[in-house]
Amino acid sequence: MDRTEKEEIAKKCTRMLEKMMKDVAVPRNIRKSASNVKNKLLNGDESLAVRAAAVISDLEELANNPNIPSHMRTLIWSIVSQLEIISVEE
Repeated sequence: MDRTEKEEIAKKCTRMLEKMMKDVAVPRNIRKSASNVKNKLLNGDESLAVRAAAVISDLEELANNPNIPSHMRTLIWSIVSQLEIISVEE
């Protein structure tokens, strides 16, 4: 997988995080966490694989939050599965 494909996956994941941030059914603290995760994925001095691994860890913690709606938990696991492609490729 080349760099452009990995960047496209990261963009797709940020769009999914933005969807979560705009959903008013999601508690405010979870939307804020999603925003922080998105910023961590987009910005950083590390390689995309390292950022993806860090974001996966944050998303797993977020998915275990008891206040998160089930449809958002499913979205989080979808994002995690996409990011795992990036983190294991390098």
